[in-house]
Amino acid sequence: MQVIPVLDLLGGVVVRGVAGQRASYRPIVSQLVDSAEPLAVARAIGQGLGLERLYLADLDAIVHERPQWVLYEALAREAGGLLIDAGVSSVERAVRLGAVQRTQVVVGLESCPSPAVLEQIVAALPAERVVFSLDLLRGEPLTPGAGWRGLSPLEIARAAAGVGVGGLIVLDLAQVGVGAGLSTAALCQQIREAVPQLPLITGGGVRGPQDLATVETWGVAGVLVASALHDRHLTAADVARYRH
Repeated sequence: MQVIPVLDLLGGVVVRGVAGQRASYRPIVSQLVDSAEPLAVARAIGQGLGLERLYLADLDAIVHERPQWVLYEALAREAGGLLIDAGVSSVERAVRLGAVQRTQVVVGLESCPSPAVLEQIVAALPAERVVFSLDLLRGEPLTPGAGWRGLSPLEIARAAAGVGVGGLIVLDLAQVGVGAGLSTAALCQQIREAVPQLPLITGGGVRGPQDLATVETWGVAGVLVASALHDRHLTAADVARYRH
């Protein structure tokens, strides 16, 4: 299992996510680095913790349709690998994002209008480059696109697996940054049983080393972490065994 640090980007800086309430997100205050500038934060994580693969949630793209293309390229040169959620709602944006080196394209449920669009994106890119994010809020799918409505989280996961995505993220935004632990155990187990071949990443609520040990028993390939790293509730020693 990999620990994958999260950079939430808003207004061009890294912000602290709290329960998905994006209007209240503020620039990160971190014990790792005295800056909210994305490249500085990425370097601090890499140098201080040895974690080089990053997850970037570009809220400027997701919410405001302003993708930070230059920054993506710069972070790709800095990091050892990127997962980028840039509000992909079309094949065109996915293909452009896929042109960034060492990047996996995250297609978020809250941005993707339908399973048909997801299938088109998978057809346009190497399957291993496409990761679908099952975006939840208090366990309920964030489904603005009519094509997903009425489907349960497990049904959505099955649909994504059925079109051939290379990985799946299960993320409950309500758990992010509130120190309450992860709430996705049961759903992750259901997905692992339904589509065992699909690499699974989860996140939203990691508090410290014990949560990492618990999540590892779920059989997931990775776990997304942010606040616990910046608050030093997870140290370099804590994450050393998850660097690979």
